Amino acid sequence: MPLAIGTFIVPLIVACAMFMENVDATVLVTSLPVLARDLGHDPITLKLAITAYVIGLGVFIPVCGWVADRYGPRSVFRTAIGIFMAGSLMAAVSTNLPFFVAARFVQGIGGAMMVPVGRIIIFRSVPKSDFIRAVNYLTVPALLGPVVGPPLGGFITTYLHWRLIFIVNIPIGLFGIWLTNRHIANSREAHPGPLDWTGFALSASGASLFMLGLSLVGGELVSNRISTTMCVLGAVLLLIYWRYASRVERPVLDLKLLRIPSFHASVAGGSLFRIGLGAVPFLLPLALQEGLGMTPFAAGTITCASAFGSIFMKTIASSVLARFGFRRVLMFNAMLAGCAIASYGLFGPETPRALIWFVVLFGGVFPSLQFTSLNSLAYADIPSADVGRATSVASVVQQMSLGLGVTIAGIVLQLSHKLQGHSTIVWTDFWPAFLAVGLFSIASIPVTAKLPHNSGEELARGGRGQA
Repeated sequence: MPLAIGTFIVPLIVACAMFMENVDATVLVTSLPVLARDLGHDPITLKLAITAYVIGLGVFIPVCGWVADRYGPRSVFRTAIGIFMAGSLMAAVSTNLPFFVAARFVQGIGGAMMVPVGRIIIFRSVPKSDFIRAVNYLTVPALLGPVVGPPLGGFITTYLHWRLIFIVNIPIGLFGIWLTNRHIANSREAHPGPLDWTGFALSASGASLFMLGLSLVGGELVSNRISTTMCVLGAVLLLIYWRYASRVERPVLDLKLLRIPSFHASVAGGSLFRIGLGAVPFLLPLALQEGLGMTPFAAGTITCASAFGSIFMKTIASSVLARFGFRRVLMFNAMLAGCAIASYGLFGPETPRALIWFVVLFGGVFPSLQFTSLNSLAYADIPSADVGRATSVASVVQQMSLGLGVTIAGIVLQLSHKLQGHSTIVWTDFWPAFLAVGLFSIASIPVTAKLPHNSGEELARGGRGQA
């Protein structure tokens, strides 16, 4: 295979798989109200579907690198696509909520393996001289997914049927498996070392029980006693893991890395920020459809506006960081992002749709800058030998924070709905939820304020040169 073709085709295969995953996630949130009614539940309950997917991602990301080294990246990558397809088929034929939630969890397992293993494949398949160009292909799914997903999901739901959202993954997945077999080598590490199975069992079961229990609070599926018991048991298991991880040499999630100030600020402060931002893809389409009476397609065309704001900010993020520095950007931008999220709660029936579109567009600018800053700062002081372990910790906390945002938004929306005594969800039920998640973003400011003024200075200067 010629080098130029390999440099192009391998990243493209990985990017297409990641694009399928990104589009699937953003397509679903636009379809939740219609999907919920078909399954016989209120739309707020469908937060479980989003949370289950995030749990699947967060739980299995830490072991993906070891699995790829043990069984070979090609085998793991095509298996990941197959698992994602199986979850898609399960979702497409679901007739009740528990089965649909289980399907989303299976999709999350496949998605968890696709992203990190895909990066391993590129690292091992592409010459270093072409590495930056190859990695650029991976930015395409992250940028285009939120643009294409919401209007596509809205169109399918409005004019066809929501089950087709999951069916379209099947031919894409089959083609991806065929390309993987044809173009990706199955190189393995000779001695990947032992996996921390005890730590994996503790962290995975603890996070899953805590997140699912919190999602079930106030819902229709189980009693509050059961959901509270799940939360408490999950929290205890996570506490046991925290004690365990401090005593073993190479835990599956090395929490000792959080002692590094820049990494702690990125992960801890970033988790609060992501709780706020994680709620928006769930809450905004729901508010537009259930609160303002829009069709899924109309809501999708508005929701995707934030992606355009995000793309714009990515073009100038390096210059902004070089000019103002990480600490100042993280503090002031968190305030602006929190206010932007809270402002979505002011939308009402009389608000012009064009104004809503521009507010959502503007609201996409601040999260983009914050994510760029947080993700860059995370590695500012991490030794090169610890990058892999730091990535595992950061990735798991990021995913769990996003899922927690959906759960918290759903709980506040349920409380607001019950306290206001409406028989159905109306637009005035949403402003407390938007305000609450906006405050979470603002709550990240005290954490990042503890950073030294010159944090990430070397990265910022490098960003200026790249810009």
